Amino acid sequence: MTYQEVLANARTCSGPYCKVCPVCNGRACKNTMPGPGSKGTGTVAARNYDAWQDVLLNMDTICENGAVDTRFTLFGQTYDLPVFAGPVGAVKLHYGDKFTDQEYNGILVPACAQAGIAAFTGDGVDPGVFAAASKAIGGNGGRGIPTVKPWDRDTLFAKLDAAKASGAKVFAMDIDAAGLPFLKGLNPPAGPKTVAELREIIEYAGVPFIIKGIMTPAGARKALEAGAAGIVVSNHGGRVQDGVPATAQVLPAIAHAVKGKMTILVDGGIRSGLDVLRALALGADACILARPYVTAVYGGGAEGVRLLTEKLKAELTDAMAMCGVHSLSQITHALVF
Repeated sequence: MTYQEVLANARTCSGPYCKVCPVCNGRACKNTMPGPGSKGTGTVAARNYDAWQDVLLNMDTICENGAVDTRFTLFGQTYDLPVFAGPVGAVKLHYGDKFTDQEYNGILVPACAQAGIAAFTGDGVDPGVFAAASKAIGGNGGRGIPTVKPWDRDTLFAKLDAAKASGAKVFAMDIDAAGLPFLKGLNPPAGPKTVAELREIIEYAGVPFIIKGIMTPAGARKALEAGAAGIVVSNHGGRVQDGVPATAQVLPAIAHAVKGKMTILVDGGIRSGLDVLRALALGADACILARPYVTAVYGGGAEGVRLLTEKLKAELTDAMAMCGVHSLSQITHALVF
């Protein structure tokens, strides 16, 4: 199977909302929710993609002709490249009824581990989704990051207990999911958290904790104050708030505020190894891709995950070589025009 065949296969089963476009740029699906689109005008996902294309690289081939090393280490785990599959929930609703969330994560988590990366997994109102994803992560040596919603305190602690018992070694919370419709009006209430509330959650978890949904330097500093080991610069693909900047636009200022103090990941419209290099040059330590890995699973299962990961690694390796850098530590802001 080729990656193009994966895309072709996905088009047969990813309806009716996701069109599996040749370039996943957020335009054809725009404001389709349910579906993979953005909220309101539906422009934020497209803005995310476009912003990476506006970041130009400085090519330099007067350098040593050596091998390129794309390996990345996160909290003691080493990966083949600084790329993670993103957390996606309700795949049956948004991407087609081929898989339930449990079936999707059951393919994604081990396939990512075998491909040399790891997956962030999603959460939902069905507690079985988070539990099954955590179990899959534990069964693959803890290579994966269960991502919990900002539930009430007791619900959160129960989910963290179950995930730790399953073998999860790192947790994340997509704090911006507070804007998702199904979290509003719950009893007990779910939603935004104060620094003090986050600190209590992170201390209770007792393992490295990542806060996803950071879009300002102030937000990054608050996550650091709460004890987060890492953040994800993310606007949730435009699904929780319309009219916000692209992640590429806010990443440099956030990196300037907390670089070296915590791990910085970024998502939103990253579609190639070239985009990964752009993100690293702007200050990220690693990248997360969500929609492309959904397509990979729907179109090719574990093989689709492998093919997409190999494609990203080849693109990143080639771009690094052409810019005269041979390891991730050599990537700096000087690479971008």
